[in-house]
Amino acid sequence: MFAYQILLLLFMANGAPIILCRLLGGRYDWPVDFGLVWYDGHPILGPSKTWRGIAGAVLFSAATTYSLGLGAYLGWVAGLLAMVGDLTSSFIKRRLGIASSGMALGLDQIPEALLPLLWLKSQLGISYSMVFWLSCAFLVLELGISRILFWLHIRKQPY
Repeated sequence: MFAYQILLLLFMANGAPIILCRLLGGRYDWPVDFGLVWYDGHPILGPSKTWRGIAGAVLFSAATTYSLGLGAYLGWVAGLLAMVGDLTSSFIKRRLGIASSGMALGLDQIPEALLPLLWLKSQLGISYSMVFWLSCAFLVLELGISRILFWLHIRKQPY
């Protein structure tokens, strides 16, 4: 698997919830945290983290790796790990008092790229330096692509 294919996989996993939100609006957007509030008075994750988004990330990722001839399992796990990273960063952001969909540079990008990359390292035999550079590339590219998606009215926030 080449670096650009790994980046494609990461973008499919992390872009699926945004695309599904745009296509489906409010349909099937059940929050992962069921709207519950943590002891600090803030939502556990927030309303933008949905079961639909997680399912979409897993399915889009599985379809990506399957179409690349790598089987669906590799993408299924990578998509799930990307969402675990995304949910983790949302949990931390809520504890820091950052509103849902609020920007936290690095925290919004690194966990959702790093977790699947560390797993892919063992599956594909990529080096730690490749994991580092792909994480950096994902961060930079995600910021640029996010602005384009905002400009196209696909994304609600321009970060």
